Formats: sequence, structure tokens, C-alpha cells
Amino acid sequence: MKRIGRGIGLSFYGTGYGNGFPDVSRAKVRLLKDGNVGIYVGGTEVGQGARTIFYQIGSETLKLSSDNISFITEDTSLMPDSGTAAASRQTYNTGNAIKIACENFMDRLREVAKRELKLNSTQGLKVNNGKIYLEFFPRKVISFKELAQKQKGNVIEAEGEFVAQTVEMDSETGQGAPYWPYTFNACGVELEVDVLTGKVEILKTRFAQDVGRAINPHLIEGQMDGGFAMALGYVLFEDLNINEGRIKNQKFSKYLIPTAMDMIDLENVIVEDPESTAPFGAKGVGEPVMIPIAPAILNAIYDAVGVRITELPATPEKLIEAIEDSKEGRVVKHG
Repeated sequence: MKRIGRGIGLSFYGTGYGNGFPDVSRAKVRLLKDGNVGIYVGGTEVGQGARTIFYQIGSETLKLSSDNISFITEDTSLMPDSGTAAASRQTYNTGNAIKIACENFMDRLREVAKRELKLNSTQGLKVNNGKIYLEFFPRKVISFKELAQKQKGNVIEAEGEFVAQTVEMDSETGQGAPYWPYTFNACGVELEVDVLTGKVEILKTRFAQDVGRAINPHLIEGQMDGGFAMALGYVLFEDLNINEGRIKNQKFSKYLIPTAMDMIDLENVIVEDPESTAPFGAKGVGEPVMIPIAPAILNAIYDAVGVRITELPATPEKLIEAIEDSKEGRVVKHG
């Protein structure tokens, strides 16, 4: 016999290191000899899509095609430190550093262009599509490539630094503002529990994630799908089975993880409420996307069969034991 249950999970998550810990990102932008622009930043790509977001932020700020931008992100001899690829901080922190560095670089370009164009001010100088020109007299123009060739070895570059605002918690009162910004989400799940076998099957889900501003909606949906899959494994499948300090399920033939066959098509809802301190309003969503899934699934199991699972994973064996105990009126910890 199968029973249907529905559950929701909610979470909020503070991005960055938090609790007053120095959270600094730096970036450097340089005009290259061929007229392209190099952006040097220590934000490492670990599969989360950081490089794509960095390209987009740099391209949008410089008003320049990404084809004309080179990113150097993993050579520590060339790039400044941007902090770790952790705490869902790269989009917000390093994105801000890149934006600031690009804005400072554009100011530097205007100063050099003023001299080359024999102007008496940088007022009215626009930077767009690889050119610096006088807005009210566009014939006064110089390209990035021409500007680079005229420097005779002099480097045109600028740096940017962003320090996230965070307040250390008061150890006496527990008060403070340990993180900023926060991101919020909600997940609703409908599932089916087979009360004879204990098998749980996810039927439907709707997942809403606050992102500030969606710089790249496809990447965000990928993060949401990945977070759901990871949490699904955490809740229903993955069991190290540690006994007296030894891991019993030490290989993938025993340690089960979800596959594509276990996933369903998620109904993802991207919620945009731009963050004023963020680059173009965007917040990081790397880790938060996993948090509300487990509560939603466990609440749905409770709604279906009336038992609480308090230790993960919620395997069929644990579910059957919990259901049998509830029938007999026993109150035990199931895990």
C-alpha cells in the first residue's frame, strides 16, 4: 500500500565567512598588447560556474564583448588573492572586486586617452566596445588596441578590492550581524511512501530560491538541480555505516548515491530581489540550495505515514521499523 505525503522546508543562509572574519577579494585589470583586456583574479572555478559569472560581470562593466577579455584565475604568480571558493561568496565578494577593478580601469583609460587625444579633461569621455571617445564629438576616438600600441611598454592597469561587511557576535549577549547578505529559499515536495517496502519516491517538487539578481539563470537552475540531487542522496541513500570507527560502505557498490534515474524534473522558481551592495544585485547561491530539501522530504514522509525519522539516511529499513513501532505505540529514535 502506498501513501502520499507533502512537506515544505524553508531556510535562510548568510553568505561569506561571517562573524567578523576578514572577508576580502581582490582583482586586477590590465590592457594587453593586442588591445584585449586581462582580468586577474584568484576566484577558482570548481564547477560552480564562477568563471562564467566573472566574465559576465567584467563584460557588463567594461561594455566589452567577453571575446575580448582574458581571465587568469589560477596562476598565483600573476593574480591577487580573492579568498576561497567557499561560503557561497565568490559571486558577491569577488564579483564586487572585479566590478570595482573594472571601474577603476575605465577611469585609468580615460586619463590616458585624454593625453593621447590632447583633451583638457576626461569629462564626456565614454568607454564602450573597445573604444574611448568623446560623447559630444565622437570623431575624437581611440581604440584599446591603438592605446596599447602607443604606450611603448608602459602598462595600463588598475586594481579593485572588496571587503564584505560582517560583525563579530558578542560572546556575552549572542548579538551581532555575523553575515551579509542573506539568501532565502523554500522547497515543497510531494512524495509516495510504500508502507510495505519502505521505499520513498519523489513525485513533484517546487523549489524557490532568492538570488538577488539572476546574472545567469541557467547556471542558477543548475545549482538548484544539483543541490536537490545532493540533498536527495543525503536524505534517502548515502550511508557510510560506521561501526567501531570503521567505514563499512567504503565503495560505490555499497555507498549509494542518486543517479539520473532517481531525479525528477524540478519546478524551479528564481526569485529576484536585487541586493544593493552586490555586483548588479547578485547574491551567491552555491550552498543554500541544499539546505531546505531534507526538511521538506522528511516532513512529507511524516505527512504520509505519521512517523518522524530523526537520523539520516531515511532508508527503507528505518521507515519500516518506524512504521511498525508506531503501530505498536512504541516511541523510539529511528536512525
